[in-house]
Amino acid sequence: MNLFRKESLERYLGTDQKFVKSLTAFDLIALGVGAVIGTGIFILPGTVAATDAGPGVILSFFLAAIVCALAGMCYAEFSSALPVAGSAYSYGNVVFGEIIGWILGWALILEYMLAVAAVSTGWAAYFNSLLASVGIKIPTALSGPFDPAHGTYINLIAVIIVLAITAMLAHGMNTSMRINNIAVVLKIAIIVIFIAVGVFFIKPGNYHPFLPYHITGVFQGATTVFFAFLGFDAISSSAAEVKNPRKNMTTGIIGTLLIATVLYMGVAAVLVGMVKYTKLDVANPVAFALEMVHQSWLADVLSIGALIGMFTMMVTMIYSSSRLVYSIGRDGMLPTFLAKLDPRTSVPQNALWVVAIIIAFMGGLVSLDHLTSLVNIGTLLAFTFVSFGIIPLRRNREISNQGGFKVPLYPVFPILSGVACLAMMCLLKKETFIGAGIWFAIGLLLYFGYGYRHSKLNH
Repeated sequence: MNLFRKESLERYLGTDQKFVKSLTAFDLIALGVGAVIGTGIFILPGTVAATDAGPGVILSFFLAAIVCALAGMCYAEFSSALPVAGSAYSYGNVVFGEIIGWILGWALILEYMLAVAAVSTGWAAYFNSLLASVGIKIPTALSGPFDPAHGTYINLIAVIIVLAITAMLAHGMNTSMRINNIAVVLKIAIIVIFIAVGVFFIKPGNYHPFLPYHITGVFQGATTVFFAFLGFDAISSSAAEVKNPRKNMTTGIIGTLLIATVLYMGVAAVLVGMVKYTKLDVANPVAFALEMVHQSWLADVLSIGALIGMFTMMVTMIYSSSRLVYSIGRDGMLPTFLAKLDPRTSVPQNALWVVAIIIAFMGGLVSLDHLTSLVNIGTLLAFTFVSFGIIPLRRNREISNQGGFKVPLYPVFPILSGVACLAMMCLLKKETFIGAGIWFAIGLLLYFGYGYRHSKLNH
């Protein structure tokens, strides 16, 4: 049994040629920003300022962005050298061997699907409150996970939004990207409006003291807000559908992180300038700050921005998870019907709808309160392998990245990135590692029971 047998880049490139290359750098940035900027931008700056960093939360976002930029550069080099579908799963298969690729793929399935299921319930909660404000009430039985003791049987809105986004993606990437791009532009516009309006209500005295919890508070805040930047890695799933991937993948990943950093720091700077940081430990600090300065109209606009933000995040993650499942099916380690592309739309319809049904089931029927932290460990595991993977990638003479992006200061930056991701992983709770252990045990059973024997590398 050879667990570390490796896939060839040539076979991947040949198989993935069936995709239509339609995505531009702007589309990739919209996908990335859509995934990274969610409701967290309206919550995290306030709560982290109040509990960890004070006005120094601005620096916390900057430090977290630097760590993410290191991992982002490693993803950019991989997507430039290996422009194939599947993100870290495919990179692991080519560079480390099949068993590592499978573990990374299994981790990403957990990350993407859990993230969308959790966000779908959040979207449903916002939407239900919006309906309630105009006198429409969803029956209790249809407004929560399966819990007969509390009178809820299914979260109908969560199921509907997941299936609606999937139906949009099933129509093809051109239509989907147009809708997603418009939604992302609207979302950014709403955030910029908050910054532009909030600037006029800043009181310089609110910035003093700037570091009430000292520099250690800034670092503690950085470890918390680090997770607000996760999601940019989903861009790398789209490499097989990108025009000029060597140039555009790098632009998409780095551009996403730059825009996200500017927006997060901008919101944080305005928020702690409007209201004293000690008052911001509330459920929705941005809306609270606007109420304090009598701008409640903008708080209502932000609710729409939150809905749009969650919508674009679900678009990116459903899209990325379908390409990931397609990739594993392409390699034979999941049933090969998942790798079939629709001849009209060039979309892996089977993979897309299987993913959608699982996510809709989770979002509609399962309580996810104690599972969402598993998203972080799946992401950090992928980041760690991609970061350290730059070293064997550079040494692989069969993979040419001539003219493509390369991580500067090699091998210092890739090692720093990998070590930083391991350090972040060590901060996760024990319950997260127990849950992840169960998930990976199931994955290994599936690999040894089905994947290894059916892998294309057996033929």
